[in-house]
Parts: sequence; structure tokens; C-alpha cells
Amino acid sequence: MCRIAGIIDYKKSSNLDDFRKALSSSLDFLFNGGPDDVGTFIDEDKHILLGNRRLSIIDLSSSGHQPMSNIDESIWITYNGEIYNFKEIRADLIQRGYKFRSNTDTEVIINSYIEWGTDSFDKFEGCLLFACTIN
Repeated sequence: MCRIAGIIDYKKSSNLDDFRKALSSSLDFLFNGGPDDVGTFIDEDKHILLGNRRLSIIDLSSSGHQPMSNIDESIWITYNGEIYNFKEIRADLIQRGYKFRSNTDTEVIINSYIEWGTDSFDKFEGCLLFACTIN
């Protein structure tokens, strides 16, 4: 399973460079839990930083890199877990016209949220934890 980290500075009171360093240190600390890849997303306007240490299990390709966004980059997610029924949900979303760039359950979470909002969480069977930002 992957490891995630994040920082939200609601007051926008701190220097983002300090938070970048803190996020980087957190991700370094989490190396053993996700040695396959590391990634960050930083929304400088909102002072939101998301990080991921990836342990590749479902989609071993680089298209599973996290944090991951939807096609127009209005939603960003960092995710840890597994959705056991993601293939069925993905097939439903494809029938509804959604395009996928990966074979990950991460991207299924994003597109499910676009299609069904928070009701999508009732569809997921598995164990998961994620943090996201939505513009």
C-alpha cells in the first residue's frame, strides 16, 4: 500500500518553502512504505500540499503516479488503499463516457466523484484513505 502526506495552511500565514521542506521530509520518512515512486502536488494559491509514496500493486506503469488529477486538473488526489470492485465501477464509468489514462483504482475514485459526488463512496468495496483538493 502507498503512503500519503499532506499539509493545509488554512490561514496562508506561512512560507510555502517551509511546507515544501516538511512535506519532502515526511515523504523521505515514509520511503519504506512506498519505494516505487514519489510525487507531490502543490496548490500555491490555496496553500495545499499533497504527497505520495507509491507501492505499485495494481498498475505498475508510470501512469499510476500520484498525486493524480482528473483530465482538466480540477481535482487532485493522493490515495492509499484498494478498491476491490474498481474494475466493475470503471466499466460503468466507461459506458458513461469517461476516459481513463491508467488502470488504477485511484483514477476510478476521481471519476466516480465527478459522476456521483459523495454518493460514490457508497459504491466502493475495500479499504481506502485519501486526501484531495477540488477546484
